[in-house]
Amino acid sequence: MNSGNPDLIRLIRAEIEKRGPVSFAWFMHQALYHPQHGYYSSGRCAIGRKGDYFTNVSVGPLFGQLLGAQLAEIWERLGKIDNFMIVEQGAHDGQFARDVLESVQKRSPEFFEALRYRIVEPFPIFQERQSRTLELFRDKIEWRSSLQPFIGVHFSNELLDAMPVRLISNGREKFVGVDGDKFIFVERLVEDDVKFNEAALGWIELVAAKLHRGYVIMVDYGCSDAEFQGDVQVRARHRNLDSPFEQIGHADITMHVDWPSIAECAQANGLRVAGFTDQHHFLTGIMSELGRVGSPEPTAADWSQSPLPDSPKAKRELQTLLHPEMLGRAFQVLALSKNVDPAAPKLAGFKFARKPDSVLGVSRDTTPESRARRGHRC
Repeated sequence: MNSGNPDLIRLIRAEIEKRGPVSFAWFMHQALYHPQHGYYSSGRCAIGRKGDYFTNVSVGPLFGQLLGAQLAEIWERLGKIDNFMIVEQGAHDGQFARDVLESVQKRSPEFFEALRYRIVEPFPIFQERQSRTLELFRDKIEWRSSLQPFIGVHFSNELLDAMPVRLISNGREKFVGVDGDKFIFVERLVEDDVKFNEAALGWIELVAAKLHRGYVIMVDYGCSDAEFQGDVQVRARHRNLDSPFEQIGHADITMHVDWPSIAECAQANGLRVAGFTDQHHFLTGIMSELGRVGSPEPTAADWSQSPLPDSPKAKRELQTLLHPEMLGRAFQVLALSKNVDPAAPKLAGFKFARKPDSVLGVSRDTTPESRARRGHRC
């Protein structure tokens, strides 16, 4: 039988024997999110040098510090409102939230007083870890098991790439079946109106409905239309595995985000694309605005003291986050807005970004006729 969690393998196998081959999206959901045995939901997911992969957050606190400055600018943009909500999904152990809150508390006390931090976390094991990590900020944090209405910013780092996908190519879809003691792929013709990333598109629709006013910022690794490859990646202990049927429940399974489909679905649901660029340019844009002098508008904090400590460790963090051969080009950032003046200046992170329409290949014309001509994705 294929390797991994034996209880999870038996459950998946029993379902296939009962109802026949299942979609890869269903298989991926079980492997990652089964309540007892999934890679994420069981808490087995490990990040960092001793884990399965690195993230921006595991590099060090600098990522959260820079995002804290960007969030402060958004708070200004929305009129310095009270009860400004930062909503995070995929918060893992809460380290990003702590990095942001520590930085904002130090450099922008006015913003710190006005904000609330909401973590959407359906898995108790991660909520417990987050609670320990964020003990010093317990008065600022609230947990929810699902998205609730909010005004402010929704932030995610490597959330969309782990949403279940269907494996579709050239009019055919790969289902998961069994052959003896092994899982195999079984191809079938694609059904009408089936989208490979239904989970991600459904999530965008939900976020659009829950956001009353503010921004959505997604950091993830993905591709444009011309580059998109619909292949899953499987990683365990910093090693790429050959098949999703290896280390089931013990390995991460992800796919590059198809940014154009996300952007187009967002626009179809009342969101506006406020910026898109790679991580290198996004963080560079934020840093270029730190300590700006003579700004015509008041700022949320005195950022004249740069949050970038001048130490060898911080310089190594910055190089990892920015270098094109490390994380700088592998990750992209998409920002969406709702009920924000479309004529407002770009957010700092998109200061050096190209126009998102040209990069993503999507149009701001979201009429049904226009979407039909483009073969709309949502």
